[in-house]
Amino acid sequence: MTNQKTYYETMYILRPDIAEDDVTKHIDKYNKLLEEAGGKILDSQMRGKRRLAYQISKHREGIYVQLSHQGDGQHIFKIEKAMRLSEDVIRYMTVKQEGPLPTPRPANKNENTKEKKENDKDSNTKTESTIENQKVDKSETAKVNETEGS
Repeated sequence: MTNQKTYYETMYILRPDIAEDDVTKHIDKYNKLLEEAGGKILDSQMRGKRRLAYQISKHREGIYVQLSHQGDGQHIFKIEKAMRLSEDVIRYMTVKQEGPLPTPRPANKNENTKEKKENDKDSNTKTESTIENQKVDKSETAKVNETEGS
C-alpha cells in the first residue's frame, strides 16, 4: 500500500502529418517543460498514429502520446497552456489518478530490434531443418516404394 499515490496522466494528440523527428521533439519539449514547472515524469509513451473517433480540425487520424507525471497540480497549467498555444497539438486532456504508480517501459528500440532479428534467425533455422527432414523422409519413402514395386 506504500505505492498508492496520486499522479496525473496527460494524453495529447498531435497532427498526423508531423515527421517522426518532430514528434520526438514535441515529446521532449513537453517533458522538459513539465520538469521545469516542478513536475516529475513517471512515464512517457508515444502510442502511435491512430484513427480518431471523429474528425478534429479536418484530421481523421492523430499521433497519441501518453504522459504520466507527479506534482503539486500547479505544473499542469503550464504544460496545458503550451499545448493550447501549439498548432501541432489538436487535443489534450489531463486526468488525476490514484493507485499504484506506473512503471516506466523501456523505450530502447535497438534492443527490441536485436531480439526480433535473433528470434527470426532461430525460426528460419528451424524451418530450414524441418524442410530438410521432409526432403529426407520423401526420398526414403520413394526408395521404399521402388523396392516394393520391383
